[in-house]
Amino acid sequence: MNKSLGTLDTIKPRLRHVDLNLLTVFDTVMRAQSITGAARLLGMSQPAVSNAVSRLKVTFNDELFVRDGRTIQPTARAFELYDVVRDALQMVQNELPEGDFEPLRSKRQFTLCVASPLDSKIMSLVLDAIKHTAPHVQLIFKSSFNEDIERQLRYQEVDFLICYDETIRPGFKKIPLFEDEVVLVTGKEHPGFRSPLTVRDFYHQQHAVVSPECYGSFSLPWYDTLNKQSAIAYQGMAITCVLNVVSQTKMVAVAPRWLVDSVSTDLNLKVFPVPFMKKQLTCYLSWYGSAGQDKGHLWMQNQIAKSCCQ
Repeated sequence: MNKSLGTLDTIKPRLRHVDLNLLTVFDTVMRAQSITGAARLLGMSQPAVSNAVSRLKVTFNDELFVRDGRTIQPTARAFELYDVVRDALQMVQNELPEGDFEPLRSKRQFTLCVASPLDSKIMSLVLDAIKHTAPHVQLIFKSSFNEDIERQLRYQEVDFLICYDETIRPGFKKIPLFEDEVVLVTGKEHPGFRSPLTVRDFYHQQHAVVSPECYGSFSLPWYDTLNKQSAIAYQGMAITCVLNVVSQTKMVAVAPRWLVDSVSTDLNLKVFPVPFMKKQLTCYLSWYGSAGQDKGHLWMQNQIAKSCCQ
């Protein structure tokens, strides 16, 4: 007997005894992290969702969720199931008539987290890319986020992350968008450098940086040890503030050349090469893997990539 047919014969009777509507409830409870929130999203009563969760526990022979104050926390088994269930539901949704994504008619909303200073470079490019092809699609941009960003991507509270940090966690996808040259910047009060700057000389300067404590800090790659951080004389919350401080002092800073070029005349900045082998940063577009199977999500991904690669 054909082995694949034998496998199907084994699976089919088991599926007949499973209410597949429970999978939609499971997916929504995972994203809402609460019975009440899931009930609101599903348009169901809270007791009905609680009953569905109880049936899910029996089906999968696991608690799946444990109460934590007013919220519920998924078990390890629930996390294992989530990706599989999410992928399956998305594939089915794509094949339904309403699963097609029509940019010209869609009123869908996408949320993009764009790390500073990339927000000032990318926002207008993406908005211009869709203003004619998808005039009713809404984009929400956020430049402030924290370590919770991975959870937000997993549960699709955020659709995309654009930053210089490479997301390498299992289940996440990424593509490079472009590379930015980084340069050393000083103000008019700084005496400059008579010969090419060495790494040793670099860290003997007084530095202005985006605080390394800020999640996704632009400056962190150059100040990732306590010894390097001893060179820091000023910590700001944004690279634009850092450049303003540099323009009025003898401090130095590392910044993207495109940003420095846009403000160098107004701030009277001087530009020098950084004393490192790697003089470029790669900007990545990241998302959670299962989200990428959605036709609308895939369309938006392509729009971002095309607009940033022009």
